Amino acid sequence: MIIPVYNEEQTILQVLRKVYDFSCEDFEKEIIVVDDGSTDKSPGILKSAQTEYGFLFFSHDKNFGKGAAIRTGFEKATGDIITVQDADLEYEPADLIPILAEFKKPETQVVFGSRNINPHKRGYWHFVLGVKILTKIINLLFNANLTDSYTCYKAFRKEALKKIELNSSGFEIEAEITVKFLKAGYKITEVPIDYSPRRFSEGKKIGWIDGYKGFLTIIKIWIKKLP
Repeated sequence: MIIPVYNEEQTILQVLRKVYDFSCEDFEKEIIVVDDGSTDKSPGILKSAQTEYGFLFFSHDKNFGKGAAIRTGFEKATGDIITVQDADLEYEPADLIPILAEFKKPETQVVFGSRNINPHKRGYWHFVLGVKILTKIINLLFNANLTDSYTCYKAFRKEALKKIELNSSGFEIEAEITVKFLKAGYKITEVPIDYSPRRFSEGKKIGWIDGYKGFLTIIKIWIKKLP
């Protein structure tokens, strides 16, 4: 479980408790936290909590972006199945249980937790619309049938991850992961998850420019896919 952190002093301890406490049944947890140059109290909180929660801790000297933090975590991970957990409280770690259950099927390689299959809560309308548009573009260009390309809960076997090369440093890594798995021929299984969106006043960081970067990422990878 990779947890990228950037200025999340208000929520990171609660997230760590949830990650530490939830039972993933037949799976053993390896928790990797990557601080991406936080300027608040997050680094100190993480250092103090490391012994209690037993996670591996890595840090960047400055803020490079969520994608950079995730890629650092991927490089350090030794587990057979890898997933990402945001450092806020928008996602519930217990929702990883049905995602992990899919990997009991030998043929399963990539699983996404979709916020849009049975939605209970929605975020800002323009974010919902943006994700819907980007997902439809991905489906059209890569012959897929996804409902949520920008979900945080993406899980995959390490062997599959090794076969794609990731380069994004920002939030556009969500689009890059999705389309590169599709481009490589992997079937992405989706399972429903809950979602508790937070507001900008509570620390939400993604913005419209990230959607634009995601669109460019999709198009660039699609162009390379053409004969």
